[in-house]
Amino acid sequence: MDNSAWSPRAPSERILMALKMQGALTSAQLGHRLETTGEAARQQLQKLAEDGLVAEERRASGRGRPAVWWHLTDKGHARFPDSHAALTVDILRSISEVLGDAARDKVIAAREATTRRLYEAEMTGCASLAARVAKLAELRSAEGYMAHAEACEDGSLLLIENHCPICAAASHCQGFCRAEQAVFEAVLGEEAAVKRVEHIVSGGRRCTYVISPAGAPGEAGR
Repeated sequence: MDNSAWSPRAPSERILMALKMQGALTSAQLGHRLETTGEAARQQLQKLAEDGLVAEERRASGRGRPAVWWHLTDKGHARFPDSHAALTVDILRSISEVLGDAARDKVIAAREATTRRLYEAEMTGCASLAARVAKLAELRSAEGYMAHAEACEDGSLLLIENHCPICAAASHCQGFCRAEQAVFEAVLGEEAAVKRVEHIVSGGRRCTYVISPAGAPGEAGR
């Protein structure tokens, strides 16, 4: 099959495609593949690195200076269509149509239970609410949510998720969002009140949760 008909024309896009298809490459290897010079490829790579689309790694190659290899970052991978999102939505829709919404809800509940057990195990030793929120942000970030925790002057904490890797599924069925908040409430404990104040699925730039000690002044009105 001749792939030239659909290959990107811009040099930068051709580099992204080559790294996607071949994995990490040196600028010299990219130059050879793109029928240009290694220096020209390196200049394009530096521009892509400034945009956060590629990153370099140095590999020892015997004597002399380590060789520089380039690979796609998560942002670079995101430039390509994600067929898994559509597949996930199709599966959820099929479960509802064939087995009913109750079966779909059981699948979501099973995922919720598994996630809760994993988080609880990882939080062993986190005595304070702040420590649990920090660990939760770490776990969520490892799952692709680009999460971090912040402390507020009023004593509350923020759990901020800048990305939603299950956005397509959550948009199709917001039971996922309800289940995730239920997990947060369970693993943070009864002494914590959790309220979502920003929501990607509802059009927000990110998902943000305000986490306050239960009974704290102003908590009920958040």
